[in-house]
Amino acid sequence: MLEILYRDEHLIAINKPHDMLVHRSSIAADVEEFAMQILRDQIGAKVYPAHRIDRKTGGVLLFALNKETEKAMQQQFMNNQVHKKYLAIVRGHTPDSGEIDYPLRKENGTLQDAFTAYRTIQRAELPVPLGKHETSRYSLVEAEPTTGRMHQLRKHFAHIFHPIIGDRTHGCNKQNKLFKEKWEMTTMLLHASQLSFKHPVTDELVNINASLQPKFVDVMSTMGWA
Repeated sequence: MLEILYRDEHLIAINKPHDMLVHRSSIAADVEEFAMQILRDQIGAKVYPAHRIDRKTGGVLLFALNKETEKAMQQQFMNNQVHKKYLAIVRGHTPDSGEIDYPLRKENGTLQDAFTAYRTIQRAELPVPLGKHETSRYSLVEAEPTTGRMHQLRKHFAHIFHPIIGDRTHGCNKQNKLFKEKWEMTTMLLHASQLSFKHPVTDELVNINASLQPKFVDVMSTMGWA
């Protein structure tokens, strides 16, 4: 059963587990379960994705319950009218706060503006040697992307040399290997914690929050963070 975070007659939001696809995809033909299918069967009604989050990312995932609302919400996402917050555990000690203004290239080669603001919530230094370092440093950050480019947060934190732990495409292979061998952890530590937007039908402000998934919480405990 998927955790339902919000529901009315137009919209429904879930707390998507890590490593679950939003919908069927040709790049993962072997996968048989998808959030869209599971939610449809769970509530007994058709659902339409209002946006996408990566397979490896957990957290708030919003669906519409009819085509009109789907189009309206997708337009809000395209116009950057939806306020998004994410939590991530990254390599190293990040600054107290920062802004990443770094264009990202689409598959066709076109550059797109991309902007992310972040703040550091917690830092940890573990007595775990890695490479030439005697200890391992990590940070818990809250990120607010004002654009919605593909893999934006993953690429942006890699760009500032603080890659997200568990990101196998843009991350640090040494750190990913360490987490797998020492803690049996292969989850990408990126969580969509909040969506805020104006309801497309009622015009009311909607705030949807998602609690952390168990594997993310386990790593928080390992770091000594409450």
